[in-house]
Amino acid sequence: MLVLTIESSCDETSAAVIRDGRAILSNIIASQIPVHQRYGGVVPELASRSHVVDITGVIEEALGTAGVELKDIDGFAVTSGPGLVGSLLVGIETAKALGFAHDKPCIGVNHLEGHLTAVLLDLPELERPAFPYIGVIVSGGHTDVYVVRGLGEYELLGRTRDDAAGEAFDKVAKLLGLPYPGGVVIDQLASTGNPEAIEFPRPMWTRKHFDFSFSGLKTAVLQHVEANGIPEGQALSDLAASFQAAVVDVLVMKALEACKKHKVPRLVFSGGVACNSALRRVSVEEATKKGVSVYFAPPRLCTDNAAMLGPIAEHYLQDETGFDAWDLEADANMPLGKSLRAKSKGRHR
Repeated sequence: MLVLTIESSCDETSAAVIRDGRAILSNIIASQIPVHQRYGGVVPELASRSHVVDITGVIEEALGTAGVELKDIDGFAVTSGPGLVGSLLVGIETAKALGFAHDKPCIGVNHLEGHLTAVLLDLPELERPAFPYIGVIVSGGHTDVYVVRGLGEYELLGRTRDDAAGEAFDKVAKLLGLPYPGGVVIDQLASTGNPEAIEFPRPMWTRKHFDFSFSGLKTAVLQHVEANGIPEGQALSDLAASFQAAVVDVLVMKALEACKKHKVPRLVFSGGVACNSALRRVSVEEATKKGVSVYFAPPRLCTDNAAMLGPIAEHYLQDETGFDAWDLEADANMPLGKSLRAKSKGRHR
């Protein structure tokens, strides 16, 4: 089965062609970083306008790179939530139009399912975990922990009660006068810094649950800057490393506790923050001590992209139950488990 997947939940316009839910034939991403950089964060109205401008060209490039035409596509899948409503609508209406015009099924997929299952894609450099595994989504909008028992089978264990980890990275970077996106810059600075230079708190470190909170850590950085000023040179690298270490310590500790409690020796990190070099290094070091295997998708599949929808899109397209394609709509707060699966084909009801 050939599936054209479309992702437009935030500030990346992406389209991919996936064969049999695993093989990536193309994965085209148009980034909006230059659009939002001057504002220090994503501006929803500008994001949706950029999607309108980019989406046709991105789809054409995805098809061309894969060496296929729209008539060869067996079905369409699009992120229907969660995300920015205006951004989601651009992808959804495009996918519905393609499904109608070519008389092919069109399904809506939960963005979080894409992140959780991106590690299942068939890539030579990618080791794929068996089910079940503990899945930790760490991004600008989410910090969630799940037990992933199979495609479409998830149990939420915990999530952030305030800021997501990626949001905390970006806000701390903005506080320090660093450019957007802040997580990348902090990671780079931290590589030459001392993570023990400043003793920042580890929020909810000892709590016997799997929820997170990063607003207090962000406030601790603010108070340090108010007392000492914005650092420069080595002092800036030390602050970045100390802040990053606090975030990573909490993420890794909570994730490994989830593995222990649920007796699951496999751990998957996904989402944009899963690109962070310290998270990758520390999680493997600590997991090895506890007999847990850690899996990461390649960085290009951690940030928002359409290819990550491939495994779950194939699964739902083969399902015989679901919703009508024309009932697809944007759901900004779509919970995991609510994926709109459409089996009607184009104009035939």
